[in-house]
Amino acid sequence: MILGKIIGKVSTTHFQFKVTSQHARKLQFVQVHHPEYQFVLNQITELERTADGVTAHCQVIGFKDGDGRIKGLRTPYDMEVEVLEAEDEFIRSVIELKDNGGFIGYLEGKKIPINVDLQQILTKHLCVLAKSGAGKSYAVGVLIEEIMEKGVPLLIIDPHGEYSSLKFPNNEEKEKLAEFGLEPKGYTAQIQEYGDVKVKEDVRPLRLNEKMGSYELMKMLPLQLTSTQEALLFSVIKDLSEVNFDNITLGLEQLNSPSKWGLIDTILYLRDLKLFSATFTPFNELIRPGKCSIINLKGIAPEIQDVVVYKLLKDLFTARKTEKIPPFFAVIEEAHNFAPERGFGKAKSAEIVRLISSEGRKFGLGLCVISQRPALVQKTVLAQCSTQIILKVTNPNDLKAITSSIEGITSETEAEIQNLAVGSALVCGVVDRPLVVNIRTRKSQHGGHAIDILGSAEKNSEEEYGKDVVEEVDKFEEKNIFPVIQARVSVKDLRLMATMPIKKIITYLIPAVFFNCEYKGTHINLLVDRIKVILHYSEAW
Repeated sequence: MILGKIIGKVSTTHFQFKVTSQHARKLQFVQVHHPEYQFVLNQITELERTADGVTAHCQVIGFKDGDGRIKGLRTPYDMEVEVLEAEDEFIRSVIELKDNGGFIGYLEGKKIPINVDLQQILTKHLCVLAKSGAGKSYAVGVLIEEIMEKGVPLLIIDPHGEYSSLKFPNNEEKEKLAEFGLEPKGYTAQIQEYGDVKVKEDVRPLRLNEKMGSYELMKMLPLQLTSTQEALLFSVIKDLSEVNFDNITLGLEQLNSPSKWGLIDTILYLRDLKLFSATFTPFNELIRPGKCSIINLKGIAPEIQDVVVYKLLKDLFTARKTEKIPPFFAVIEEAHNFAPERGFGKAKSAEIVRLISSEGRKFGLGLCVISQRPALVQKTVLAQCSTQIILKVTNPNDLKAITSSIEGITSETEAEIQNLAVGSALVCGVVDRPLVVNIRTRKSQHGGHAIDILGSAEKNSEEEYGKDVVEEVDKFEEKNIFPVIQARVSVKDLRLMATMPIKKIITYLIPAVFFNCEYKGTHINLLVDRIKVILHYSEAW
């Protein structure tokens, strides 16, 4: 289809043409005949309407030479040459869209599948950047689905608990999936979630290796040590045969220095978190072929999240270098918290994330960093990512960080990033030229929805939130009422925390026996569950 003819100033990289067809669209691919190179692929970057009609501004992409490489023009097009809508096969042949790999969506304005090279992503790193709400977690979910289909071991650092929804099929969008030739699918059999069982009951507790060196311990403590505290710590560690929290605490208690108490308090705080253990979670349990381990950090304090990410990634990287675990792909959500740029904060995990970004590919450890604030992420880490998926970004500082860290971003591309629709992404590094892709529908459920606070308030009355636990039990006679220990989480809290609508809440009364005892002058409360027969105790205060 003829879209128009070339007019005005023509260079080897840009030209414009007078539009004579109603089918011309921004970002549309067009082909133009060149007397020396035959047909050349181009793309419309902007359309302008004046009193004289519509003018299209185009950028030259290039043509394929005999060696299969894309080359630019050495001489400009002739004047008055016809501009044609590019055929699908011609687009495929020039930008080399492969039929295999990971299917992430369709090329903007075309039904041409975009399959990213998973081998390149898994070995040369990936960054996903977008403003909040632009769909970055959704796009990452699509990519994770494709990686799990290939059986590649995955580790996901999930600060907000968004990725557990990968377990469940997306049955609500069957029609949209059918447009991409896909069906709903959950990945329960492949996913194991680790985290705090007090926050989420169906996760396994994560246990980190308590054995560590002096430098590692100092890097890990969530406390800025003074020179005096560093000296105290080294004086204790150098005489220890085994470095662990209990041995360090005993050693510090024997020192005669007031500076020791801050150290002791911090070390006891880490110990009491029960994150560290001599019987830690095995590395080959976390990293297994065909399995995905989600580290759910929801409900854990930010400074402890930082410690967990540092220790876990360091141990896994060491295990990978010694080939104790198979090659794997690590996904880090909210990367600006774990690898911040200098001047924008400090993180214990920043050094290990930077090390993996620069050396991980040599040992088969791929990295994906995800952030809504590219300006706050270490530029070294972003520069090491050879593939980029960029969704809508509008912050000037973030745009500047993207253009300074990523090759191939032109002024036209930068302007396009600000105008991307939700669900569309600029994919760089897959081919020689950045492509705008409509991200496909996820086969699994999306867990990154914002909580509908207004809808929740309208749906549930204050009286419903204020119901007593006993009143919700049917046929509960007044003469049978016993003292009841109220649940720590109310119905209101459950509805506010839920990422999906709650259809039904059932309250159970569990019979138990409560004792108050005295032991060596200390009052102790004992609660015996008469169903599970498990003893829970707590000191009275």
